[in-house]
Amino acid sequence: MNMDDIARRGLVLLGCGKMGSAMLQGWLEGGLPPTSVHVRDPAPSDWLKGTGVHINADLPDAPAIVLIAVKPQMMQDALPVIAPMGNADTLFLSVAAGTPIATYERVLGDKTPIIRAMPNTPAAVGRGITAIIGNTQATAAHLDAAENLLSAVGEVVRLQSEAQMDAVTGVSGSGPAYVFHLIECLAAAGAAQGLAPDLAMRLARATVAGAGALAMESGESPEQLRINVTSPNGTTQAGLEVLMDPATGLPPLIQKTVAAATNRSKELANG
Repeated sequence: MNMDDIARRGLVLLGCGKMGSAMLQGWLEGGLPPTSVHVRDPAPSDWLKGTGVHINADLPDAPAIVLIAVKPQMMQDALPVIAPMGNADTLFLSVAAGTPIATYERVLGDKTPIIRAMPNTPAAVGRGITAIIGNTQATAAHLDAAENLLSAVGEVVRLQSEAQMDAVTGVSGSGPAYVFHLIECLAAAGAAQGLAPDLAMRLARATVAGAGALAMESGESPEQLRINVTSPNGTTQAGLEVLMDPATGLPPLIQKTVAAATNRSKELANG
């Protein structure tokens, strides 16, 4: 399945909030004809209305892909709309958090190819990372098509089992919030040391963004990048001795943070 197939048969997008809009923008910029896209959204944005896609109109009977991007609380209303398309060759790709593949199979039928994906919010600026896993009906071609679509908003990785999705949620799904809080804490610490709050925030934001970019683009491991910055008995070492303390520093705190998010993801998936 390639973009020509999708353009010919159509793509249905259920939900077009921030995540759906980011993906749609990437597809349209990549050459997908707006007329091949059918969006269902209860409150379409002005941007969406200006794209030329079909909005809240009749859906094709057998689209190439249905992408589910609704909030979990809207899932009960959204799924009946697409249920008649199940048990055929339409691929269902879900980026909705917390809804397992088994839920879709109950509604759509167990012969339906289904792929579950977990993107994260940096997708809004094309710097996301998305993990995908398919059911037994999802072929290599289906996974390739999903990866091609999702790569419009960042990297894509493939999981070995759906059970890994909870840990992905704890690391990359929730992870941006941890980094945003790091920026908040770094700025507050700078202000406590005498910097003006707006200057401290500007320094903290740029430092975290720049370090992230360097980690992605330098080709060196985060460990080596840390070592490169750390002069013996210097200022960075003094700070790292606090941050890297195995009992009170960042390592045990991040372990507990990711574990808490992962466990909550498991609880939500189990209802």
